[in-house]
Amino acid sequence: MGHDHPLRVVIVGCGQIADGHVSEIQKLDNAMVVGVCDLELLMAEQLAQRMNVPSYYDDFDKMLDAQKPDVVHIATPPSSHLFLAKKSIDAGCHVYVEKPFALNYEDSVKIVEYAEKHQKKLTVGHTYEFDPPARRMREMIAQGVLGDPIHVESWFGYNLSGPFGKVILGSPDHWVHGLPGKLFQNNINHLLNKVIEFIPDEKPQISAFGYKRREESFGDVRDDMDDELRVMIRGEKVSAYATFTSHVKPVAQFQRVYGTKNTMHLDFVTRTVTLDQGPTLPSAIGRLVPGFNQSLEYLRSTLRNVGSFAQSEFHMFNGLNYLIRAFYKSIQEDAPLPISHRDILRLSWMLDEIFAQIGKGAAQ
Repeated sequence: MGHDHPLRVVIVGCGQIADGHVSEIQKLDNAMVVGVCDLELLMAEQLAQRMNVPSYYDDFDKMLDAQKPDVVHIATPPSSHLFLAKKSIDAGCHVYVEKPFALNYEDSVKIVEYAEKHQKKLTVGHTYEFDPPARRMREMIAQGVLGDPIHVESWFGYNLSGPFGKVILGSPDHWVHGLPGKLFQNNINHLLNKVIEFIPDEKPQISAFGYKRREESFGDVRDDMDDELRVMIRGEKVSAYATFTSHVKPVAQFQRVYGTKNTMHLDFVTRTVTLDQGPTLPSAIGRLVPGFNQSLEYLRSTLRNVGSFAQSEFHMFNGLNYLIRAFYKSIQEDAPLPISHRDILRLSWMLDEIFAQIGKGAAQ
C-alpha cells in the first residue's frame, strides 16, 4: 500500500476546525491539501485563500473527479458523514471523519463495515487521545508507574459564552440542535475516549443523567438543550466517572487515573501530568512533605513543557497533528490505525446508550 508521492488530500466542510486540518497537513512532507469544498462556496473560497489551497468547490463530486485525492477529511455536521464517507470510499479514498463520527451507532457500523469491505483506512478526530499529556501518560503506564488501573475520572468543561457556545446558542437552526444528543453529542467524545482505553468491556454498564442549569430564555429548541451531564461506567475490573459541565469555573479539562501503585492526574489545559503524593512519614513533618513533592511534580512537568515549547511542539493542534501523521503512516506503510475500529464503535455505542437514558435520542 506504499505511496511514492505525497498524499493528495481534500477537505469537505470548511467550518472552524477545517483551518486546523489544513494548517497541520501543510506541515507534513508526505501530504498536500489540493482542494477544499463546502456547500457555501464563499466558505470554501475564503479557506482556500487564507491557507493557500489551490482549488475550492461547492460540489463534492466535482472535487473528487478533478483532484482524485488519496484521502478525504470530512469536517461537516455528522448527519452527512455516512453519505460522504461512502462516496469517498467509492472514489478510492481513505477517510478521516471529524467527531462526532456519525449520528448514531447504526450509522457508525455502516461506515466501518464499508471501509473494511473496500479495504480503505478510516479514523475519527479524537485528537485529545494524542495530546502530549495522553502520550506521556501511556509512556508512564508502560513503565509500570500506575500499576493496575482501578478507576478513571474524566472531566470536560465547556464555555457556553465562548466562540463555539455563542454560535450554538445564537441560532435555533444550528446543526447541534438537530443531533440526538445535542450539545453533549458534539463534545463528550472527548470525555469517553479518555475512558475506553481503560475499560476493555464490549458493553459496560452505564448510568447517565443530564439536566439544564441555565434559565430558559429563547422560547424555542435552544431551551431544550441540556448543559450538564454525569455518567457512571462500570466494567468488569475498571470503573469510571465522566462529567460534562457548562457552569463550573475555571473551564477545565482533566483526567485522573487511579491505580494500584499510583494515582495520575492529567491536565489538558496546562498539559501537565503529575502523580499524587501521599505521606511518607507518620508525623507532622510527614504531612508537610507531600506538598513539597507535589510541587516538584508540577515543576518537572512544567520544565518538560518548556522543552516542548522550545521545540515548537506545544502548539494548540499538537494532538491533531500527531493523529493525522499516524493515520497517514497507516496508509503509506500499512501500519496499524491510530484508533481501532473496535474503539470507534464502542464509543459510538456508549453515546447511544447515554442519550437513550437521558431522553435525548430514545425516539431515534
